[in-house]
Amino acid sequence: MQNRSKTFYKIWQPFLSCIGVPAVVDFAAMRDAVMKLDGDPEKINPVCPADLVIDHSIQVDFNRKSDSLQKNQDLEFDRNRERFQFLKWGSKVFKNMRIIPPGSGIVHQVNLEYLARVVFNYDGFFYPDSLVGTDSHTTMIDGLGVLGWGVGGIEAEAVMLGQPISMVLPEVVGYKLHGTPDKLITSTDIVLTVTKHLRQVGVVGKFVEFFGPGVAQLSIADRATIANMCPEYGATAAFFPVDDISVKYLEQTGREPETLAYITKYLKAAGMFRDYNNIAQDPDFTHVVQLDLGTVVPCCSGPKRPQDRIPVSEMKTDFESCLGAKQGFKGFQVAPERHSTAVTFQFSGKEYTLGHGSVVIAAITSCTNTSNPSVMLGAGLLAKKAIEYGLNVKPYIKTSLSPGSGVVTYYLKKSGVMDFMSQLGFEVVGYGCMTCIGNSGPLPDSVVEAITKGDLVAAGVLSGNRNFEGRVHPNTRANYLASPPLVIAYAIAGTVRIDFEKEPIAVNSEGRQIFLRDIWPTRDEIQAVERTFVIPSMFREVYDKIEKVNDRWNSLVAPSDKLYTWDDKSTYIKSPPFFDGLTMKLSPPESIKDAYVLLNLGDSVTTDHISPAGNIARNSAAARYLTERGLTPREYNSYGSRRGNDAVMARGTFANIRLFNKFLDKQAPQTIHLPTGDTLDVFDAAERYRQSGVPLLVLAGKEYGSGSSRDWAAKGPFLLGIKAVLAESYERIHRSNLVGMGVIPLEYLPGDTAASLGLSGRERYSIFIPQQLTPRMTVDVELDTGMTFKVRMRFDTDVELTYFRHGGILNYMIRKMLQN
Repeated sequence: MQNRSKTFYKIWQPFLSCIGVPAVVDFAAMRDAVMKLDGDPEKINPVCPADLVIDHSIQVDFNRKSDSLQKNQDLEFDRNRERFQFLKWGSKVFKNMRIIPPGSGIVHQVNLEYLARVVFNYDGFFYPDSLVGTDSHTTMIDGLGVLGWGVGGIEAEAVMLGQPISMVLPEVVGYKLHGTPDKLITSTDIVLTVTKHLRQVGVVGKFVEFFGPGVAQLSIADRATIANMCPEYGATAAFFPVDDISVKYLEQTGREPETLAYITKYLKAAGMFRDYNNIAQDPDFTHVVQLDLGTVVPCCSGPKRPQDRIPVSEMKTDFESCLGAKQGFKGFQVAPERHSTAVTFQFSGKEYTLGHGSVVIAAITSCTNTSNPSVMLGAGLLAKKAIEYGLNVKPYIKTSLSPGSGVVTYYLKKSGVMDFMSQLGFEVVGYGCMTCIGNSGPLPDSVVEAITKGDLVAAGVLSGNRNFEGRVHPNTRANYLASPPLVIAYAIAGTVRIDFEKEPIAVNSEGRQIFLRDIWPTRDEIQAVERTFVIPSMFREVYDKIEKVNDRWNSLVAPSDKLYTWDDKSTYIKSPPFFDGLTMKLSPPESIKDAYVLLNLGDSVTTDHISPAGNIARNSAAARYLTERGLTPREYNSYGSRRGNDAVMARGTFANIRLFNKFLDKQAPQTIHLPTGDTLDVFDAAERYRQSGVPLLVLAGKEYGSGSSRDWAAKGPFLLGIKAVLAESYERIHRSNLVGMGVIPLEYLPGDTAASLGLSGRERYSIFIPQQLTPRMTVDVELDTGMTFKVRMRFDTDVELTYFRHGGILNYMIRKMLQN
C-alpha cells in the first residue's frame, strides 16, 4: 500500500503544484467532491470528483480592428501549447477528469447551461447537486438552485485527493426581494445594488439565501447574475432555491423531459421546491435584510471597486469628484487646474482628443453578464437602434465581445443583432475570461502616449465583476462595471463624463442630437426577441459538439505516461519547491522571531495586488528572469499563463503597479529593504532578507485578500519567505489559502489597528506560538521596541490547526497518503 501511495503521489504531484497553469482554472462541476452515495443510502464513501472542467482565458490580440475569433484562438494555441499539452496529459492519466477545450466558453456559464444536474440520479438514489470550484464565481450556479461556492486552489487540490472540506457552520442571511423593477432596469443594475447593500450589511463568511415574491419576477439568468457576484459582496454562497422558473430554464437549455420530472418530484418530496409567493415557505434566518426592486435605478460601479455603486445619472459628477479627491478608492488626487487637460493624438491618419474620463476600453465580457440573454440581446437591440440613428464608436477605443458560451453567439446571430454590434466594433474575439481578468491586450501606441503625456485618468467600461486597480489594464486608472447595453452606450459617448439624462450621447451626421433614451430598448422589446430566439434546440446543438469542436485541441499530441516528465528548459511548467525537504516526521510549531515587515499595506488589498494575472511588465523581476532565458518581451505572455512556473510567479508576487505601500507613500510594486533603506522590487527585497535568514511579515488593513480565489496569492508570499500576515480582517478564500500554505493569518483584536497601536512597520516582530494550539486562540506579539500586544490566530478549526502543524494542507495530504 505504501509503494502504491508513493506512485500515486508522483502521478498527482504536477497537478498539486501546477494546478494554476491556465489563466483561469475552475474545478466547477466537482460536484459531490466530498461524498456520494454508494448503493446503500446509509453508506457514504469519499470519491474523486465526478467532473473536472478546466476553462482557459483567451489572449486578445493587439488591434481591435484585426481581432477575430480564429486569430485569437490560433494565437492562444501558439503561446500556450505547452500548457495545453500538460492539461491533455492530465486528462489521459486521471479518471473522472473532463476537460472542456479552450475556446468553448467560460466554465461557470457552461456549468449553468449544460453541466449542472440540480439533482443526481445515482443508481436509483436521488440527492441534491452541489459543487466547489477554484474560482470564486463558482457561486453563479446558486442561481439555479445548486449549492456551490469557491474554495482556494490549494484546498481544492486536497479535495481531489479525498480530503473533505472543513468549515465553521455559517450564518444564513435571508435577503428578501419584493416590488417590481422598472421596465428599463437590467439585472446588472440589480446585482450592483445588491453588492453595495450586502457589503454595507457585512456578510463575509456567511451564506445568503434569497426569498420573497420579488424572486419570482427574476429569470434564472437574472438570479445567476446576482449569485455570480457573491464574492464581490463577500458571502460564501448566494442561494436561490429551485422553483417553477428553474425547471423552465432547464427545459429551455435542452435538459431531457425525464430529467425534469425526477428533479421536480424529488425536490418537492424533500421539501426543497420553493414557491416564492407563499410566505409559509419562507425559512427562518439568522438575520433578514430586504430590497424593494422598484427602487433600483440604472447604475455602474467604480472607479476602483465593484461595491462602489453610482447611479448613471450621477456618473459625471461622481467622476469629477473622484478626480480631485485624495488618492484612494474614490480618488485620483488630480490637481484642480489639470481637470480639463486635453491631449490630441493621431490614429489611422486622423486627429482625436483624449481627456480625463475618456473611454479607451469598452468590453462586453465576463461570466457575470454574458450568460444573460436579456442583457446581451438588450445590447444588440441598442446597437441596432444606434446604427439606425447613424451613431458610431471612435476607432481608437478598444471594443470587444467575449461571450461565455457559443449559445450567445448563436442567438445574437439568429436574432439579427450581431451585425449591428459588429458595426460598432463589438465583434466576437473569443470565449473566456478576457478584459475582466486583464486580458484585453495592449492599447494603440498613440493612445498610450497621449494618456502618458497628459497623465490622464482614462477609463475602461466593462460588463465584468471586478475593476480593481491595475487589473483591467495598466493605462485605465478608472474602470467601471456596467451592463452590456451601457458598455456600448459609453463607447458611443467616448467618455464617462456625461449625464445621459441631460446631454446627448452623440450628434449624428445630420447634426441631430441623439439621447440614450432614444436608443434604449425596453424590457418588453427584449423579452419578445428572447422568447423567439433563445430555444432548447440551440443549446443542444452547441453542447452536443462542445468537446469536439476545437480542431487544434483535438489534434494536439500529448504524452500518456503516468509520471509527468519535467522539462528543465521550460519556462511554463516547472517542478516547484513546495515539497523540497519534506520528511515524514513532524516538527513542533516554531515561534517567529525578529521578523521584518516586507510590506505595510492598507485596506482592500486584493489578490490582484498580491498576485496579478495580467501582462508581465518589461521592467519587472519576472521579465528579467524570462529575458535571461532568451525570451523577448512579445514572448513574456501573462502571469496567468505562467502559473506553472514558480520562479515567475514568485517574482510576480506584489508586482501590481497599483500596489500602495505605506513605506513608499505611493503606488509601485516596490518596497524598502529596512536594514539598508534601499528601495527595491518586492521580490529583490525578499531575496535579500532570505539570504540573511530573516523571517518576513506583512501588515494590512481590512478585507485583506479580497477578489479572485487566486492560490498564487498565498503560494507567492510563501515562496518570498513571508511567515505571517497581520490584518484587520480577511476575505474567506484567501485566509483559507494562507492556511493551506502554512502562512499564519493573524488578526488584530477588536478595536486594535496598526494606527491605534502606533505601528510604523519598521519595527521587528516576534510572534510567540505555543505548543498547545486551539482554534482562534490569541497569541503575544513583541516588538524590538519592547512593546507587546495580543492578536488572534485565524486558524478557525481543529483541521486547520492540523494543516498548520504539517506546514500546510498539501504536506498533510502527502504524509497521509504515504502512511496508508
